Amino acid sequence: MSEKTRILYVDDEPDIRLIVEMALKMRPEFDVRTAGSGEDALSLLRWGDWQADLVMVDVMMPGLTGPDVLAALRADPRFDKVPVVFITARARPQDIRDYVHQGAKAVITKPFDPISLASQVVALLD
Repeated sequence: MSEKTRILYVDDEPDIRLIVEMALKMRPEFDVRTAGSGEDALSLLRWGDWQADLVMVDVMMPGLTGPDVLAALRADPRFDKVPVVFITARARPQDIRDYVHQGAKAVITKPFDPISLASQVVALLD
């Protein structure tokens, strides 16, 4: 892989953002950025000079939730094809079906294993 895969991770919990960032950066092919809210994530994508190849977003956050971020991305032609993965502790089978129906590429459940997270992401990208 010559070009890095740009991943945006969005979560309102600073500790989880740090863990995910560290876990994903163990793979040299990933360029990881984080945002602490859905609003910050959309601002970074819309007005920044960096574009994500994959957005990973917590489902339950204050303000814009993960599904809100997904809906905003799907409504914008610049980002409507960017895959979105939900990260959530709320992962009953019906919830997962609902998230995928809303357009999520996949759902990773919390708590997740930081050691295998990057491998999970690689599998989702293939």
